Amino acid sequence: MQSMAKARYVRISPRKVDQILMLVRGKSVAHALATLRLVAKSSRPLVEKMLVSALANAGKQSNANEWYVHQAWVGYGPTMKRMRAHAMGRGATIRHHSAHVTVVLTDERPKKKSGAN
Repeated sequence: MQSMAKARYVRISPRKVDQILMLVRGKSVAHALATLRLVAKSSRPLVEKMLVSALANAGKQSNANEWYVHQAWVGYGPTMKRMRAHAMGRGATIRHHSAHVTVVLTDERPKKKSGAN
């Protein structure tokens, strides 16, 4: 069984969110939340909220030790473009990025990748 949570149009750079998502992919939800408590990045609260939301979407009887982060990805949202005064009467463009974050949980243990090289 799978459970999913999405956050769209979040005002944070997708690159910052992806750094945190790399830490939680393939782990159990309980282990991922414990790992996130030690991280001091700006996107940590967002990813933590997404994991808790996806676990809540799984149902009332869901246990954090029985669910695993099957997939977690981030996509680019729309970019807001603003102008700021710059040298010699010119304008500099400032880009405010946004992101679409998706977390998919599953109750199946992830398979280990074999190192057949």
